Amino acid sequence: MTRIAAVAPALPVHRYTQAEITAELTPLLAHSDGHRAVLARTHGNTRIDTRHTALPLERYRGLGSFGETNALFIQLATELCAEALTTALDSAGIAPAEVDFILFTSVTGISAPSIDALLVARLGLRPDVKRLPSYGLGCVAGAAGIARVSDYLVGHPTEVGVLVAVELCSLTLQRGDASMANFVATGLFGDGAAAVVLVGDDRPEPGPTVRDTRSVTYPDSEGVIGFVVGETGFEIILTAEVAEVIGRHFPSNVASFLADNGLGIHDVDEWFAHPGGPRVLEAFADALRLGDDALARSYRSLAAVGNLSSVAVLHVLADGFAEPPGTTGLLFAVGPGVSAEFVLLEWPR
Repeated sequence: MTRIAAVAPALPVHRYTQAEITAELTPLLAHSDGHRAVLARTHGNTRIDTRHTALPLERYRGLGSFGETNALFIQLATELCAEALTTALDSAGIAPAEVDFILFTSVTGISAPSIDALLVARLGLRPDVKRLPSYGLGCVAGAAGIARVSDYLVGHPTEVGVLVAVELCSLTLQRGDASMANFVATGLFGDGAAAVVLVGDDRPEPGPTVRDTRSVTYPDSEGVIGFVVGETGFEIILTAEVAEVIGRHFPSNVASFLADNGLGIHDVDEWFAHPGGPRVLEAFADALRLGDDALARSYRSLAAVGNLSSVAVLHVLADGFAEPPGTTGLLFAVGPGVSAEFVLLEWPR
């Protein structure tokens, strides 16, 4: 089985309380006293204490065109990804030149050449490293990325694969948009990156094994969550149906996935759930009939950094990476599609 040798989160240096962010965004989003009240209430119900932003908070007042914000994305995302991947490789004791495959994912900016290409010379990756940039998976991409790198390494057991994810959600800010979706998004999403180093079965590096993975795309759910790319950039699509999709499908999805591996809900020791927001985490817990403490790690991450989209579940994994031998963990996330990804992990005895 493939193994996860290291996980490294990275965050921008600019960190603010939720109240500070709300105060700065209110004049940019709210057109009336009613809007201001709704925005304050929406941000206040997120259970988020602090978030990190790619730019100093006051810079968002004067952000210009989509072209300007996307140029900032390329510069700042590259820097944050370089930090995350360098830290992850150092932690695993693997040199950049040993990396054979890199999967890069983001949904908050676009670049050609993609960010992974910009990392090759900068970090000393080999010129013949195999690259696969991914766009559009959104919040599910952290879990899906681990699964797809693991799939690659099953066929290349002597090799090293890495996942690099970055989301600078703050740069997608839609000023003047007083929709509920925008109010929710500006209260939930934060900025950050993460890198995961995986190794094939014939490599010596220790770490939890990827025992199995599963992907699911739900029918008739295309309009539930996502982005529309307009003249001002990425306009959020975010509806209350996310929780409904989870409640409708997760009980059977998780039960069948675990059963195919000879397990039940009671056999899972640790739950690495995408911290999509309080309603999403409540939907996970209700669907799986989990106790109050089962998703505590995800709630802590949400409070500390917000929802980092594809990066979020990787930060949760980093927090629980040093589990004792014999631990069984289930990592999962949902994203546009609506799609879900499940990764079954085991810490070897």
